[in-house]
Amino acid sequence: MPAPTARVVVVGLGPGGTDHVTAETLAAIDRITNRILRTGVHPSAHLVPDAVTCDDLYEAADRFADVYSEITERVVRTAVEHGEVLYAVPGSPLVLERSVRALRSDPRISCTVLPAMSFLDVAWARLGIDPVESGVRLVDGHEFATAAAGTTGAVLVAHTHANWVLSDIKLSIDDPTGDLDTTPVVLLHALGTPDERIVETTWADMDRSLDADHLTSLFIPSLGAPVADGYVRFHQLARTLREQCPWDIEQTHRSLVPYLVEETYEVVDAIEHLDPDDAVTDEALIEELGDLLYQIEFHATIAEQEGRFTIADVTRGIHDKLVRRHPHVFADQQGNVVEVDGTDQVLANWDTIKQTEKQRTSVFDGIPGSLPALALAHKVQKKAAKAGFDWPDVDGALPKIAEETAEVMQAARGGDAEAVIAEVGDLLFAVVNVARHLGVEPETALRAATRTFRGRFEIVERLAAGRGIDLTTAELATLLALWDEAKVTSTADE
Repeated sequence: MPAPTARVVVVGLGPGGTDHVTAETLAAIDRITNRILRTGVHPSAHLVPDAVTCDDLYEAADRFADVYSEITERVVRTAVEHGEVLYAVPGSPLVLERSVRALRSDPRISCTVLPAMSFLDVAWARLGIDPVESGVRLVDGHEFATAAAGTTGAVLVAHTHANWVLSDIKLSIDDPTGDLDTTPVVLLHALGTPDERIVETTWADMDRSLDADHLTSLFIPSLGAPVADGYVRFHQLARTLREQCPWDIEQTHRSLVPYLVEETYEVVDAIEHLDPDDAVTDEALIEELGDLLYQIEFHATIAEQEGRFTIADVTRGIHDKLVRRHPHVFADQQGNVVEVDGTDQVLANWDTIKQTEKQRTSVFDGIPGSLPALALAHKVQKKAAKAGFDWPDVDGALPKIAEETAEVMQAARGGDAEAVIAEVGDLLFAVVNVARHLGVEPETALRAATRTFRGRFEIVERLAAGRGIDLTTAELATLLALWDEAKVTSTADE
């Protein structure tokens, strides 16, 4: 096979400052008139005049893998057309440059790589360490979850070009104790340029200490916690589906609401069917919890693409809130732990802290109006009761059912449809009040009653079918007899 005649000369533009670009690179730029820049967003890009940039490929592609493939094709086509092309990349061509790796293995061209200074040289100088003696491992930020799996010790993470990349790195560590949050890390930004910044921060704050860009990298002096690649793979899956599946791409926060509600109820169903003596029933709950978790990831992925927040913000927010709301478990900054006598005091502390955090003026502030009606009524009554507006016991609430029932009948006799609706609502509200005083969750109670009714009516259907009875035309006395028989049968089965 003859050697390719098309030639690509790859040069590196150093970490940022023009004084870090080699004389050999400048000579190559001057000699070769056909020039391509991987990106024009680099402080030394102006040293390559009249160059075609590949920034348009970054904007058009959905995945970085597609970007590098398209860049390779563009460079090769230009080399074949003109015989020779100069390809300039940030930093060193031999440090984490996927497009250069692809060009070196492409049989259509010959590839010459000129040595260049990388950001690593400046990083070691600023950190004051010998990377060989310190055993520093270099990892691509986009592959942190897998590339750093099992790694301990010092790690330098490149390509942390956006705050969401830093958030993903945070998520990849399984840290149930929360000790990792205070681990020191160093953000290296725009090394070798007038805008250079060295920011010493913590693991918890790495994605909110500065606005990361293509000149940002992360140094972790000591990585001791394991990398949770399982959750990160799940997170990446949600992002991939959002980028490549036509249905996922079309969804919005609002369009997903029905699915969120549906998956929540399916979790409830799985919980209600749990059998403490049968571990197989766990499988349904595992599946439904996964479906619900995906809905949460889906919303976070949409927000991430919009530049609003990430799943890291979600998990950090709930973590910090739960710590604040449990002063009897977690010590405050002075090391004090609140003493509590039991559940009632825990709930009282929770409400006090919550009201202070939210700066609410009404006891009803924060109650979701989209709650199911029974749950909404129950919640509103509980809030009013905490404010002192309540019967002392169920004896005060129970007579209201008879009173509201009479008002329903009166409205029905009057023929006023709107009045009937209002009075039936009052009756249901009174029933919820009785349930609350008896310590019964009305949604659960009604769901159980509905389930019992359905089971018994299905027995009625079977009995009627076996006896040739048409339920739609049978007399009421016949139906009631079947119902009584079904009650006996279902009670015996229980």
